Amino acid sequence: MAAISPPAVQPRLAETPAHERYEYIDAAQIPGGGALHLIRQGDFFSIQFDDDELMGSHVRHSEQALATLACAHLGRTDGRVLIGGLGMGFTLGATLAAWGPDARVVVVELVPEVVTWARGPLAHIIGGSLSDPRVTLEVGDVHDAIVREPSGFDAILLDVDNGPDGLVQLANERLYCDWGLRATYAALRPSGVLAIWSAYADADFVARLERAGFSVEEFTIPAEEYNDNVQHTVWLAAKPGHA
Repeated sequence: MAAISPPAVQPRLAETPAHERYEYIDAAQIPGGGALHLIRQGDFFSIQFDDDELMGSHVRHSEQALATLACAHLGRTDGRVLIGGLGMGFTLGATLAAWGPDARVVVVELVPEVVTWARGPLAHIIGGSLSDPRVTLEVGDVHDAIVREPSGFDAILLDVDNGPDGLVQLANERLYCDWGLRATYAALRPSGVLAIWSAYADADFVARLERAGFSVEEFTIPAEEYNDNVQHTVWLAAKPGHA
């Protein structure tokens, strides 16, 4: 495997005070190409895709809203939840807080090193989520988990890319195309809900959700709870029927 170069966005250490210096912790190859980089600056951690930041430890509000909005929509705290993407565990933590003791949560993370980081340098951020008895963790492609279980989930929460496209992994486009959304529709139980996180709005994607049979609500969520300078988008796509 070829060595992975640190992202170009890091400042030179000599130009930065010691308490503000970036520490390059680790890197991981993404299946299909590209790399993730784990970086620390003081108490702040960042996961970057090449030169773009995907997530930071101080920005979690919209990732948590992905879970809380889905749970509120369902109006119940039991059932089975599929989370696509572990990241820094913000969606998982919010899911465990919102859902009850009878819930079952399956987390699917594509990149093995992200799981290693969750149990290592990011363990203080993720806390005890991965040891919660309600949680099953799989390393793999969430698309595979979706297609293998028709009517298997009450909620599917997806935060695997920067939006409804294949920026991080081209194969992620399978999740957002017409036939991929139909597969997700089939994986939900009646009255189930698909929740999708995005860094931006996308009217064409809303149309694809509706073509797949979903009823769609779009929420604009501040990236940080008390700072609305940066807005993210969460879609709730509901499947009709009676649970």
